Amino acid sequence: MSDTPICDFVRDYAQKGPARLHMPGHKGVPFLGCETLDITEIDGADDLYAPQGIIAESEAIAGERFGCDTYYSAEGSSLCIRAMLFLAGRLSGRSTVLAQRSAHKAFLYAAALLDLDVRWLHPHAQDTYHSCTVTAQDVEAALKTVSPCAVYLTSPDYLGGMTDVAAVAEVCHRHGVQLLVDNAHGAYLHFLARPQHPMDLGADLCCDSAHKTLPVLTGGAYLHVRAHSAVDARQVKEALALFGSTSPSYLILQSLDRANAYLRDYPDRLALFLPRLDALRSALRGRGFALYGSEPLKLTVRAKAYGYTGDTLARILLEQQIVCEMHDPDFLVCMFTPENTADDLRRLSAALEAIPRRTPSDDVPPAYHPLPSVLSVRQALFAPRETLPVRDCVGRIMASAAVSCPPAVPVVLCGERLDREAVRRLEYYGVQTCAVVRENLHI
Repeated sequence: MSDTPICDFVRDYAQKGPARLHMPGHKGVPFLGCETLDITEIDGADDLYAPQGIIAESEAIAGERFGCDTYYSAEGSSLCIRAMLFLAGRLSGRSTVLAQRSAHKAFLYAAALLDLDVRWLHPHAQDTYHSCTVTAQDVEAALKTVSPCAVYLTSPDYLGGMTDVAAVAEVCHRHGVQLLVDNAHGAYLHFLARPQHPMDLGADLCCDSAHKTLPVLTGGAYLHVRAHSAVDARQVKEALALFGSTSPSYLILQSLDRANAYLRDYPDRLALFLPRLDALRSALRGRGFALYGSEPLKLTVRAKAYGYTGDTLARILLEQQIVCEMHDPDFLVCMFTPENTADDLRRLSAALEAIPRRTPSDDVPPAYHPLPSVLSVRQALFAPRETLPVRDCVGRIMASAAVSCPPAVPVVLCGERLDREAVRRLEYYGVQTCAVVRENLHI
């Protein structure tokens, strides 16, 4: 049996040169160059949300690669997050979720759509907004006060921080609670010599943005479900269809399908590449750079320890045609895969090592402190709003997640009342205006 049934079907269809009396409107004419392979749900192409043919075959192969039940998304992990939360709520009959504070804003939007009551696992003193440590002890303590439909983690996070998923899973299952993990940045973790994927460590449901770390087109993602789970394939497809487009991209589906063949020898590729990246880390540390996080394919520099901001380092690299993933006042984030060449690593190393070291900056980011939550996430997001300069928002209620992507981790949460310290935090991260709930509402 072929590893790539979707690709095989589409390629055969295109080679036959049919009269395309169906969508899409380009009719296979190569305006961009890929249109001959861009089709819709014609006979034989299967149906993403009710698969019985080539898509079902391809998803089964992906599941074999990951060692669990695996389903495709052509709309990124955001679609999978909405589906995971819907499934967790329906299975448990509860509407509260216990979530790590460094959750992506897609989680907030999903909570609003599903009207979930979110209880937050707040950062520790040493944490940042983008990287929030959660321990099994934190979860254990929280579960003594709340009975949620699920515990929701983000691991790895944007800075490369990783949670002890196995320890948290043990606590969750002892309390009869499902563990959901946003593993958008870690699709590759199953293929390490010592697998660290959340599904290997005890998660019940997990999403991967395949496009972030695997050779998959942007938007390609996986929703993984623990084998022998109470959630079956029909329920998963129903949940994905509830929030997903009825016109999924067949280019993305082909990309996910093609990745199945790639994953056959992917562990060997990782094993060859990771020592090269470790050598780069060692060289940078030797030059005085301080690094953050433990995710294997991410390199995060603590810029101020070297005397710069992350924004400044990114600008210096961009002048040399080196484009990083994310930067802010404190961090510079670079993401790698085995598709990066030895020259990519050499160029980054040379560029960073050529930057003269300065006196470390003592400018620290604003310390985290929880704000009073006045409205639920849903109430705040759907409330009438107005947009004001940040400096004028003291005392107002946040109506939306004021944050860009990347990193897409809200500095202030929807429904929280802003104080002067919160405004200072927003200004620190470059937020200039905020959407706040209109004052004439009776709260």
